[in-house]
Amino acid sequence: MQENINITCRIRNFIMYMILLLLPWYLIFVIGYSIEESQAITNDSINTVYKTDRLPSVVDHSKFDVLKKNFSNPKQVTEACVSCHNKRHTELMKSAHWTWDRKSIRQNGDTVRIGKVNTINNFCITTISNRWKCTSCHIGYGWKDENFDFSDYKKVDCLVCHDTTGAYEKQPLGSGLPVDEKRTFTNKTYFPPNYSYIAKNVGKPRIENCGKCHFFGGGGDNVKHGDLSSDLYQADRNMDIHMDKKGINMTCIDCHETERHNITGKLYSVSNDNNNRVMCSKCHVGNVHKNNTLNRHTNKIACQTCHIPLYAKGTATKMIWDWSTSGKLDKGRQYKEYDSLHNVTYKSGKGTFVWKRNVEPEYVWFNGTAEQYIPGDIIEDTTVALKINTLYGSYSNKDSKIIPVKIHRGKQIFDTENKMLIIPHIYGHDKNAYSKGLDWNLAAKVGMKDAGLPYSGKYSFIETEMYWPINHMVAPNSQALTCIQCHSKESRLKNLTGFYMPGRDRNIFLDILGIFMIVGTFGGIIIHAVIRFLKAKHIIN
Repeated sequence: MQENINITCRIRNFIMYMILLLLPWYLIFVIGYSIEESQAITNDSINTVYKTDRLPSVVDHSKFDVLKKNFSNPKQVTEACVSCHNKRHTELMKSAHWTWDRKSIRQNGDTVRIGKVNTINNFCITTISNRWKCTSCHIGYGWKDENFDFSDYKKVDCLVCHDTTGAYEKQPLGSGLPVDEKRTFTNKTYFPPNYSYIAKNVGKPRIENCGKCHFFGGGGDNVKHGDLSSDLYQADRNMDIHMDKKGINMTCIDCHETERHNITGKLYSVSNDNNNRVMCSKCHVGNVHKNNTLNRHTNKIACQTCHIPLYAKGTATKMIWDWSTSGKLDKGRQYKEYDSLHNVTYKSGKGTFVWKRNVEPEYVWFNGTAEQYIPGDIIEDTTVALKINTLYGSYSNKDSKIIPVKIHRGKQIFDTENKMLIIPHIYGHDKNAYSKGLDWNLAAKVGMKDAGLPYSGKYSFIETEMYWPINHMVAPNSQALTCIQCHSKESRLKNLTGFYMPGRDRNIFLDILGIFMIVGTFGGIIIHAVIRFLKAKHIIN
């Protein structure tokens, strides 16, 4: 009987030893992980300085005699603006919004001017040879061709940025001018603006002013950026936590602060240097998370990477544009095809499109510098996708962080002999325009002549990629990425190489070391328990 009691005591003691030895491991790996996951999901930012207490304008423009006139055209309004705001037009006329370019230094050391005026994209391709149509979004009047006078201040469009009525619109094909009579474009009717009424109701730019151009780049709503769409006009917190109409209700100029018409912010499809950028840290200062592990992540990970898990959360964005399939006819006529959301998926004069909604970003290292393909650049390898713009950065670069991007993939015309992208004459009412005649060879001849570049007469199509950093459509903290979405085999960062990420990557040495440590730990526990068990038995005997 006594021997059975002793055996029971020894078994109970052995179980107690095992529990006491394993309990700390459980607390560390299970409870600790759960706490960190919880904090990663529900953590609220601290040390945040929001600058949304904007002072309302105290100026009533309707009281100024100079604005009580009956204006018959927009240039008269500009003259009236300048009569009071003298010299302000000179600030704007030095900006990239006016010139569509800025001085830049390329990677090879060349100093050039780069911007919408001379770069190439893989959407509508370029403004060169297509100027009259693309300049519908220029902040000026009448930029139809190379004869536009950039020194004429009367051609500055003050209203496009400062109208607060919503009644001012440029026409789609008017080179920056509104209509002067009732006209209809693609099922939308435009009316001549009431300039006298609008001039009396000007003020600071609103999201509607910025969005008229920036939300509709590339020919439609959310076509280019993916994170800039008309959905932001009336955003809720799920669309964008900063622009939530019932929340912080920030507007574009809260982040893109402006001094002397110099607007902060960079668009890396046309910019390449690391200055004048808008950074989250301007408001979210210091250690913004209660969890120090997350704070350490910000050394190498941009805020947007975790806090913008999806883009194009409302209106779909264009992901692929294949020009090579264009030119087809249906019963001798150009035609269109649509998807279930009524997005155009094929157009005879433009080719094939692929659209997506609720898109997971791709990720790259970025240090704030970039390089663009400029007309005339030689393509080194035509068998791989050509990067229209290259975002520089790497794990080893101290200034680099992981950022989310939209990569727009295209297929566009290039000169097979001269090994350069072709500037085609796409838009126009003349037969040389590809959209009219569907003749690539003719469009290439005219476009390359306008660009001052050689054309061999031989062409094909090359795959291209264009990188668009994602900065808008910031999600609430509860929707931010969790640890497992990166630290796992199917990591969102699985295509980023050159560094070791726990949970995603394997290192044989570390794996073997870890196995030995685990085996050694449990072996030590068992040996210790056996020794205690034998000692207890010896004492009892």
